[in-house]
Amino acid sequence: MMTEVRFHVRGGTALRGTAVIQGAKNAALPMIAAALLATEGRTVLRNVPAIADVARAVELARLVGATVEYHAGDRLLIIDASAVANPLLPAELTRRFRGSVLFLSPVLHRCGEVTYEGAGGCNLGTRGLDFHYRGLARLGAHIEERGSAIWIKAGQLRGSELYLDTPSHTGTESLIIAATLTPGRTVIENVALEPEVLDVIAFLNAMGARITGGGTGRVVIDGVDQLRAVEHTIMPDRIDAGVLCMAAAITGGQVTLVGGDVIDHFGVAKHKLEQMGVHLASSGAVTTATRTGPLHPINIITDTHPGFATDLQPSLMALATQASGTSYLRERIHEARYALVSELAKMGADITVDGEKAVVRGPSTLSGTEVVARDLRTGISLVLAGLVADGETVVTNGSMIERGHSDLVSRFVALGAGISREELP
Repeated sequence: MMTEVRFHVRGGTALRGTAVIQGAKNAALPMIAAALLATEGRTVLRNVPAIADVARAVELARLVGATVEYHAGDRLLIIDASAVANPLLPAELTRRFRGSVLFLSPVLHRCGEVTYEGAGGCNLGTRGLDFHYRGLARLGAHIEERGSAIWIKAGQLRGSELYLDTPSHTGTESLIIAATLTPGRTVIENVALEPEVLDVIAFLNAMGARITGGGTGRVVIDGVDQLRAVEHTIMPDRIDAGVLCMAAAITGGQVTLVGGDVIDHFGVAKHKLEQMGVHLASSGAVTTATRTGPLHPINIITDTHPGFATDLQPSLMALATQASGTSYLRERIHEARYALVSELAKMGADITVDGEKAVVRGPSTLSGTEVVARDLRTGISLVLAGLVADGETVVTNGSMIERGHSDLVSRFVALGAGISREELP
């Protein structure tokens, strides 16, 4: 039976206390996929976030033949990929999380072919799959569209010169993973600079890959014959950490984050939060976010790292509703990122959208009501808005939030938030 998840949020409390940052979602998913390349031994991943997308990745790894032990309480994942033999990535999973595309290359290498269902035929480009299969074609793979599926056969793979039109972190990780076991040298231009990409490169190099140039925009991969299982601790999730910092900021509180020095991973977001009046202090693996005075309005333009992360833009929009003045947010990465606007308007926010620019006039007195988490980032931003709204905010479609944030209720309750989770048939 399908269940609906709802979060009930009651505003009016300044959050104070300590929260543990979860492991990075955007590093965990490609590592789970890349672990399938090891033909012997057991890969051990630590600090794996207990989120829905990880659960789906585990399900997909098992489906293609891996033996996976997931100890959610210990944030520990053990993967034995020695028996991977099933080349089918079925639609019931590929349509449920975008990270499924990261399994294309590992399954191709292990099985000699891979079928990716649910791609949608002419919708390939809109699904953002084009750079994955074009890159594999440049490496020598044979690719066919079969209805709503893509069938890829390895053929004679050889290293090649590749590029990304835009520096997508998923595209970068996918092509790097593909090149690790491809004979010869592969050079990829215009790659993503996100810290999660560097963590994935470190993981692959520990497995025996030969990858250089991480963080420069130009990555060189010399193919190797095999990769080995290793143990690796996943870096902290900078988006999760950013949301917790904004939770402190929007409520006028102080939150101490434990789990890693994430400030350097924030990029431009660190400076923008400080301009708004949020004090960020770091001491080793501990970061403290404090707001004591009024929030100032801000201008941001989302961009690839180290620019302002598009994943933090909706949360900043919620924060900007409480700033004294007019803020301008320009979205350059995802055209659908303004799904939050209509939901915040239900709560009383004053926001208008003109093309790629959103204008937020604050401060607004928000009122609790029923709103919809249209996607992961919209959902967590509505939780933030609910923390300062009068009365109760009910965030429906809450399973979207659980795709990317673990232990939401327990972590926020520990900070003093009034939040609960409800499941309905």
